[in-house]
Amino acid sequence: MLLRKAYAALPAKGTLIIYETLIDDQRCRNSHALLQSLNMLVLTQSGYDYTAADCFDWLKAVGFREMYVEPLACHHSMIVSTK
Repeated sequence: MLLRKAYAALPAKGTLIIYETLIDDQRCRNSHALLQSLNMLVLTQSGYDYTAADCFDWLKAVGFREMYVEPLACHHSMIVSTK
């Protein structure tokens, strides 16, 4: 729902940036993100962290077309997607 609303609010060729700690697509290398995901599962009924591939699927489903991941400092990344 949030991605649909963001897509609708953006002008043509608008950009959405998602700042997140991502689990690597193979779910085996980023121990910080994997531990954070485990913590989400312990503290919530269905929470978890996600991979860039998961996010790309959600973005494509609402209409975003250009997407890439930019690694940032301290285990964080940003996913950049264009309408």
